[in-house]
Amino acid sequence: MNHSKRHGEILRVLQDEGTVTIASLAQRLGVSLETVRRDVKPLTRNGAVVKMHGAISLPSIVGEAPFDKRMREQADAKRAIARAMATTIRDGDSVMLDTGTTTSYLARELLGHRQLTVVTNSSDIARTLATVNGNRVYMAGGELRSDSGAAFGASAVEFVSNFAVVHAVISAGAVSASGIMDFDLEESEFARMVLSRGERKVAVTDHTKFGRRGLVQVCKLDGINELVSDRTPPQEITDELLACGTTLTIA
Repeated sequence: MNHSKRHGEILRVLQDEGTVTIASLAQRLGVSLETVRRDVKPLTRNGAVVKMHGAISLPSIVGEAPFDKRMREQADAKRAIARAMATTIRDGDSVMLDTGTTTSYLARELLGHRQLTVVTNSSDIARTLATVNGNRVYMAGGELRSDSGAAFGASAVEFVSNFAVVHAVISAGAVSASGIMDFDLEESEFARMVLSRGERKVAVTDHTKFGRRGLVQVCKLDGINELVSDRTPPQEITDELLACGTTLTIA
């Protein structure tokens, strides 16, 4: 594959996945890491792509895309993660979920469960699980975001602080060896509170979030018991998970 064809393939992958690591590109294209880095340089200079820590992205998706668009991105991977997570939750369990596309997929996978107690700040998750199968759903109050229909702010954080649940599950906007990060201060604060209320603390994320760097740190990797994803993370993240004693589950 020549230089110009690789440029086309790189852009095609980004159109499909939004964000991709340099290591993944090298493997897909059958070239060295250095070759990929050389190929990416002119694309970053002309603004076609944005370079992040160990990864590249389309300019339009740096930061978080609108919620509906994100629900369509990596949909198969998110469903697989959600199915794997749902099998570990039993009828009658208590679950706290923050807002996120992967947690919304998890809510749909939990429709076959019965008598769950669900605490969330997401109107999508609340609508999905309320009034079915004897579930009890508690939704945090506050101003609803127009893009995600989720409540944030001090009142939402205070509300969920009143609960203690078996499973606390957050979506991750970015994952690196330094920890779980997000792009919004209020979302990060809410996710941090969710993790503090669970006996089991889980982050769910698809592989495109590996190597990304968010704006605000939610926690270090020892702040979760388990990371559930669709692919194995890069070695530096895997090594840090092992050092922290955090379980890695691949859907």
